This record gives sequence, structure tokens and C-alpha cells, in this order.
Amino acid sequence: MNNITKKKKIFLAVDLLSILVLVFFDQFTKHLAVKYLQDKPSFKIISGVLELNFLKNSGAAFGMLQNQKVFFVLVAIMILIVIAYVLFRLPDDKKYDIMHVLLIFVASGAAGNMIDRIKNDYVVDFIYFVIINFPIFNVADIYVTVSTFVFIILFLFYYKENDFNFLSFRQQKKFREF
Repeated sequence: MNNITKKKKIFLAVDLLSILVLVFFDQFTKHLAVKYLQDKPSFKIISGVLELNFLKNSGAAFGMLQNQKVFFVLVAIMILIVIAYVLFRLPDDKKYDIMHVLLIFVASGAAGNMIDRIKNDYVVDFIYFVIINFPIFNVADIYVTVSTFVFIILFLFYYKENDFNFLSFRQQKKFREF
């Protein structure tokens, strides 16, 4: 297992490039929010439904855990390490293609918000669903939330427990013995 196949190296390179593109898009949208929304009234896209509204968020979802920058950065780093490990171990099987994509989106969201926390001490949020008074969020939050929701559905209804044996340390030990 020490030898990484050429195909695996290509997949990992594409993963990294995909993450960089998604993080760039997240950071670009946040840059636009700072430039065009900060200290300005909200921009109504669909009146009474959806608007762009600048917010500096130093907490987590729904404003929890305010001013815990170090904690959030450490959690993001741990998430990125776990995702890198899973992507490295993920079998080259069509069954795992969707998981592969979901992990890329979660990593991108975690990295995008981590960059904000390191750079600004807060995360730039700007998308607001007025109609349901949903907390203001950003593109990175969309990456993480939608991917996590889809993964939970897949975990409950598509994947079986033994589909995750590739993550077992015992399984890895057995491979090395051969």
C-alpha cells in the first residue's frame, strides 16, 4: 500500500486543484461582499425572500461560540486532516464517486471559513433568506451544509457499514501483512 498508483496521484492532484478553485470562488464572493455590501443597506434580490446583507461573524452557525478563533481554526485543521486521510484511502470504485465530491466540498468550505478566521478574526457572511429569517451565511457554509446533508442521506440509505472498511486501521494492517 506504500506505492501510490499513478491514477491515485492524478485523483489527489485533481482533488487539490478542485479545492483550490472552490476556495477561490468562496473567497472571491466574500471579497465582493466586503467591497459592495459592507456599511451599506442590504441588496434585495427577491424582495421579502432573499437579500445580500453584510455580516462579520466571529462565531459558528447561528452565532454560537462567539470569539473562539483558535478553537475554530483547530477544528478546521482537524477536519482537513481527516478528509485528506479519507481521500487518500478512498477506493477507486464508482460507488465512492459521490463521497469523493462531497469530501472536496466539505474541505473547501472548512478551508474557506478558516482563511477568513485567520485573516480577519471573523467570517464574512452575506446571504440572507428573509422569508424564513434564516441566519446570514456564505458560500463556504453552503458547501459544508449541503455536502453534509447529502452525505447523511447516503450514509443512512446507500452505503452499508462494510463500505467503510477501507478506513479501518485493522484492515490496513492486514493489507501490509500480505
